[in-house]
Amino acid sequence: MCALAHILGPLTRATMRSTANTARECRKAAKLRNIKRPLFIAACVCAISAIAASTLAADYPARLKFSAATPVQQDAELPSMEQDRGSFVADVEQRKSYGIPAAEILVFDGLLNLLNRNVFGDEYKSNLTSIRHNLHGNWRTDNDPFLVNQLGHPYQGSMYYGFARSAGLTYWESLGYTVAGSAAWEIAGETSRPSLNDQIMTGFGGSFLGEVLFRMSNLVLEKADMPRFWRELSAAVISPPTGLNRLVFGDRFDNLFSSHDPAYYGRFALGLSTATEKQTEPSTEFHPHEVLMDFSLDYGLPGKPGYTYDRPFDYFTFKATLSSANGFENLMTRGLLFGTDYAGGETYRGVWGLYASYEYNEPQIFRVSSTALSLGTTGQWWLSQAIALQGSALAGAGYAAVGTVHATTENDFHYGVAPDAMISLRLIFGDRASLATMVHETFCSRVGGGERAAHDNIIRTDVAFTVRIHRQHAAAIRYLLSRRDTSSAAAGDISQSNASVGLYYVYLGNDGFGAVDWRGSAGYLLTLLK
Repeated sequence: MCALAHILGPLTRATMRSTANTARECRKAAKLRNIKRPLFIAACVCAISAIAASTLAADYPARLKFSAATPVQQDAELPSMEQDRGSFVADVEQRKSYGIPAAEILVFDGLLNLLNRNVFGDEYKSNLTSIRHNLHGNWRTDNDPFLVNQLGHPYQGSMYYGFARSAGLTYWESLGYTVAGSAAWEIAGETSRPSLNDQIMTGFGGSFLGEVLFRMSNLVLEKADMPRFWRELSAAVISPPTGLNRLVFGDRFDNLFSSHDPAYYGRFALGLSTATEKQTEPSTEFHPHEVLMDFSLDYGLPGKPGYTYDRPFDYFTFKATLSSANGFENLMTRGLLFGTDYAGGETYRGVWGLYASYEYNEPQIFRVSSTALSLGTTGQWWLSQAIALQGSALAGAGYAAVGTVHATTENDFHYGVAPDAMISLRLIFGDRASLATMVHETFCSRVGGGERAAHDNIIRTDVAFTVRIHRQHAAAIRYLLSRRDTSSAAAGDISQSNASVGLYYVYLGNDGFGAVDWRGSAGYLLTLLK
């Protein structure tokens, strides 16, 4: 009997420990699921505020058309504008701060760690012992829930970035702060080993998202036709660090960035979508009907006379989609990191160079998120007096995470190096209608995938036809196809697809559809005379 007790005792204690660990994991997963609802509500508030502020900022019917009458004076003043830019930069250099954002990031990390200690427990009870262990240990690929890793971490990185950018630092300086803030969190904010995938998504994905949020916030402050209180509040919702620094430090951090008056095009859509084709397994839940809320912004569209592309993200596109079926369905930023503009004859203007992107997609049955760099171009071609064709073409590679939604476990996803290609076209028929198409393909390889490596081929096709009804009000019909083909040693070969058709109300940022008309401007005429 004693021998039997001696054998069964350790087994019983091990079983109890395993059961306790399982219970802790279940409680942690339940807490994460409970957090999704407030996250969804917060996302709705942020998206709606961004939509309202940006569309109000763009609420000028003729803002994208540069006539022969007005730009003459603008072009004549270009030398003084350059002088003004020089003095503006010098003024910003005097007011910028390196110490304030560093302190803000440390305080932010400390408060976040304190919150997580109380919500999630031991994993965040870091101390000097865990910090020393993380400093000397190897980095790994972690398996935290997809929403935390691919949406929470980039947003956390955008906070680090915003603290630095709104204190007057440049893009590259702010990127350094973001990477450093992320590394500090990985080493001192958690007791688990530092995560390489978190460092990529927080440090780089966070900076790509953070710059876009900072510029959108600044656009509201510069352009929005609303009382100052509402401008400041809208800007703070879009980029909380910007709002905080403006509130706390007042004039010191006011007017630290000049947009150089870009051509931009924003639109908001609200509609009902119905599935026409679905192949859902192994996902265990699917909603054939969903309400979608969508906001898109193209910033720095090619063709405006006098506008340059000297700084990272002087051109970018942003898109956010909320769904009644799964909360955040899509969040995407893509901007020109290095590049320049170019012209092709009298009817074509474009930009080309190295693009940086962060993207999160969750079309109900599977999800994919990536941070990538791509070579590509964006341009506009006037096909006739009233018809224009806008488009982008990019190809590159990044680091992606892919998994199944509503699978048997919360952590059914894997990582890998991911080649990526995208082409988008928008045919604009004057101020009456537009036909937009986009095809985006991502291949997530086994490289860099760790123990759970697999390979996935994901393609997303989006086609929308929009007709203006009256002024800024329009209607659209949209077809969306998302398909995933995956192969892994554990699950074998799996195909998932979701196709839907939807009807939408669209609120346009101006009376047109984003076509930039440089023909007849003073800059255009001077070019012809040379």
